[in-house]
Amino acid sequence: MFVPNGLARAAVRFKPAAFVGTFVALAMAALIVSACGILLETGLRASVPPVRYADAPVVAAADQRAHLVTGHGDDREDDAVPVPGRVWLHNSLVAKAGSVPGARAAVPDVTFPVQTRAGEQVTAHGWGSTAFTGERLTSGQAPGAGEVALTKSVLTNGRVGDRVTLTTADGPRTFRVSGVVQAEAPTAWFTDTEAVGVSGHPGRVDAIAVLPKQGVSAGALKSQVEQALGNRADVYTGRDRGTVEDSSLAEAKELLVALGGSFGGIAATVAVFTGMGTVALSVAQRAREFALLRAIGTTPRQIRRSIATETLLVAPLAGLVGLLPGIALAGWWFGQLKDKGAIPQAVDLSVSYIPLLSAVGAVLLAALLAGYAAARRPARIKPGQALTEASVERLRPGWIRTPLGIAAAAGGCVCAGLAASLTGEDAANAALGIVMLFMLAVALLGPLVARACAALFGLPLRGAGASASLAAANSRTNARRLASAITPIVLAMAFSSVLVFMHTSEERVTQEQQRDGIVADHIVTSDGGLAPDAVRAASRAPEVTAAVGLLKTEVLVRANGMLDSASTQGVTGSARDLARVQDLKVEKGALSLERGEIAVDASLAENAGAGVGDRMELRLPDGTKTSPRVVATYERGMGLSQVTMGQADLASHVGSAFLTEVWTKGGSASDLAKVGTVLDRADYTTAQSLDRELNAWANTVMAAVLGGFAAVAAANTLVMTVLDRRRELGTLRLIGSTRRQVMRMIRWEALLVALAGIALGTAIALATLVPMMKGLTGQAPYIPPLVYGSFAAAIVILGLTAATVPARAAIRGTLDA
Repeated sequence: MFVPNGLARAAVRFKPAAFVGTFVALAMAALIVSACGILLETGLRASVPPVRYADAPVVAAADQRAHLVTGHGDDREDDAVPVPGRVWLHNSLVAKAGSVPGARAAVPDVTFPVQTRAGEQVTAHGWGSTAFTGERLTSGQAPGAGEVALTKSVLTNGRVGDRVTLTTADGPRTFRVSGVVQAEAPTAWFTDTEAVGVSGHPGRVDAIAVLPKQGVSAGALKSQVEQALGNRADVYTGRDRGTVEDSSLAEAKELLVALGGSFGGIAATVAVFTGMGTVALSVAQRAREFALLRAIGTTPRQIRRSIATETLLVAPLAGLVGLLPGIALAGWWFGQLKDKGAIPQAVDLSVSYIPLLSAVGAVLLAALLAGYAAARRPARIKPGQALTEASVERLRPGWIRTPLGIAAAAGGCVCAGLAASLTGEDAANAALGIVMLFMLAVALLGPLVARACAALFGLPLRGAGASASLAAANSRTNARRLASAITPIVLAMAFSSVLVFMHTSEERVTQEQQRDGIVADHIVTSDGGLAPDAVRAASRAPEVTAAVGLLKTEVLVRANGMLDSASTQGVTGSARDLARVQDLKVEKGALSLERGEIAVDASLAENAGAGVGDRMELRLPDGTKTSPRVVATYERGMGLSQVTMGQADLASHVGSAFLTEVWTKGGSASDLAKVGTVLDRADYTTAQSLDRELNAWANTVMAAVLGGFAAVAAANTLVMTVLDRRRELGTLRLIGSTRRQVMRMIRWEALLVALAGIALGTAIALATLVPMMKGLTGQAPYIPPLVYGSFAAAIVILGLTAATVPARAAIRGTLDA
């Protein structure tokens, strides 16, 4: 059926302008699909080479995901989420791993921070790890009980036999220096037993490195260790060992999969859908040709075969052309994420034939489907009726797309109502369907929507002169042509607005809550963390009336049948002192920092179905299950922390028990500088905003990719529709219209299209943002006037340019003819 025939080749050869727009749209669709596919594949394949465990063939570590299992049998579901911190193994498993027949030794490996008396951050390990890391003593001997081996950079002017004070998770302790080790980074080594004891999580180790006997392969040893440890540990060999030592890899994989999968799915759908619309427009513009072919006896099968063949001649080449810029876009995006620290530097971009072939295949399939759908009517219609409908646009709505469009619009309204009744992430998830459903409704009901827009926006044009009146009449009469141009503009405006203004709304609420909630005079921080006695040191500074230490981390909260991450602060100090430096705006209950008690952001508590006095299911940073009692709910969790608890409940469940910050009331910056880096309120809120820059940047890039694609698609459609009107524009010139009058008409039409698209896109964005922000922040969305104005101005300028430039060429061509 799809063997090229002479009619299709002639159409592409002698009328290439009719296929340029289709080619551009399909090439851009391939660009978007291939870029997102590459990011998705990279996320699925991402790995880092082992560095620390390069000489440990087999490594056992705990599963770094928290599992929420619901249902039974066929309905059983396992929601696995990466833990915010690290899951450790029980130290008793070391002996089990070392007892397998092929093991020469099993070494417990722990990595944790300690500090020198001067506050320098030092990484600490157990001495047994040198069996696979390769460090060697330059002087002295291996550490024994109460001893430590140090690098020269830590020991400075000291020597073997001296005593040094190191601050561990339990506080300052004095050790005898047993030896000096040659290494670049500041490092300390304790005995394996002592390292596990002072690590802050006693009795638990990061991983177990299993060294094989002579002649035992890594694969054989892995099988033996897996059998010995059962489901209490995961066992890794080869490149997978890098996953154990780089905890950021799991987050990077999740980010890339989300970009390539979730956003990529939306972007690919929009791109393919827009490409299909362009193919359908190209077929519709040649209705006169197909009518003549039917009049001279061409069969419906020949019409369909010709259109399918034209698609086969254009779509594969367009898909291939879009691959190179798609690879470039994915590479740039991936590089930016690396530069911003969201992806480990050792991860490489994966580019294989799978996403590239999928992109070309998706473009080809979409083009064939669009061509087949558009060819149905010209192929089946009677020859005489075909000539009539080719001259005058058919006003009767389609009996398939109209009911579907109405159903999509109704679904969007239902989702909007549902999102308005929800809070938190539920509202955001429900609202995501709103924009897609309303966009689908606009696309399916395009001619009806365009006719309504032409009637509404055309009212003021009727009294604005002959050119404006003619533009209004043209828009009403050619609603299908108008709809083809409006739909991509609505796409650009709606998606860009939702992505950008979602962030501006959250950022505004966060800044307001921080401004109102931070009542401390000074906030003391340190890159390596603050020692446990930092609160006591700060409280002793002159004129300090309250000092509170905060350990900032995240926990997982069971809410709405899922595990969601929530920002958390572990407090060192009293609830009264906390209230003097933080105004959480308690809504119900009273703050308490006793063990087993927490205070929670009100929105988070509602999502979790917990109130004051109830137990809330949490997973601590190391995945440990706990159900503390809720003693208070408050309103400023977005700007401060969503969960507040005593530091004692968190200390043994985080990788570093050192305090993140100390907040003080009163005192001076010069006196507090002895504790750490001192910030005032304004400096702190700015620093906190820097942590949110990645999310803002990601939203902006997604808006630019999707909105830019839709904008170019809109311009491409406008160019196609204007160039198709050469006969009409020539007729206007022949009956006496001046060039200025014709161009003025084109400008009015372009302005009508742009304004209609902006209005519809804005309405869809508001229908999405209002319930989403009400659920997430409890406030209306914040839309910066300058940003919104720039969006609208860009669309108007793009629309006017895309319409007037080809119009000039078309008028010049008719005059030359």
